[in-house]
Amino acid sequence: MMSAERKIVIYCSASSDIDGKFNQAAREVIRAACSLGYTIVSGGTVKGTMKEVADEVVRCGGRHIGVLPRFMADYEYPDLDEVVWTGTMDERKEKMREGTCAAIALPGGIGTLDELIGSLTVAKLGRYSGKVIAFNYDGFYEPLKALLDHYVRTGMMDSASRDMISFPETVAQVETLLR
Repeated sequence: MMSAERKIVIYCSASSDIDGKFNQAAREVIRAACSLGYTIVSGGTVKGTMKEVADEVVRCGGRHIGVLPRFMADYEYPDLDEVVWTGTMDERKEKMREGTCAAIALPGGIGTLDELIGSLTVAKLGRYSGKVIAFNYDGFYEPLKALLDHYVRTGMMDSASRDMISFPETVAQVETLLR
């Protein structure tokens, strides 16, 4: 198994109906991560941005681990270096984070949001020591930033917990967080 400081988990959209600019940004993040020598852990399917991520890892000659629940076997990306099978989506989320030093949410849907907030929650509880990063490309995560700030203002979240999540806006800023 590769060392924790060399693996990152990428959360992203399974939708093919998104603006192409988000997939382009995803490919750029993957190129940056691969150039830094990271193994990519992802949902490992042939759907939406997950496929774009997988294709880019292959183009970069990187190592890619896909984590899939057994009920999604029909969607497995064919060129993964390793596949980890789980029984449920909850097991999948935990396995995806396991041994990583950063959890990066690219712009995505409700599943991506679930993975991101789950990572922030376990980091807050001291059960995940990696960085929690929401790639705020084109302002995508501005509403989430506003919500978290609202939580701090209302006392629902302390500012130290709020500071556990970063919102870089460019690939260069993501790369800086990964160095």
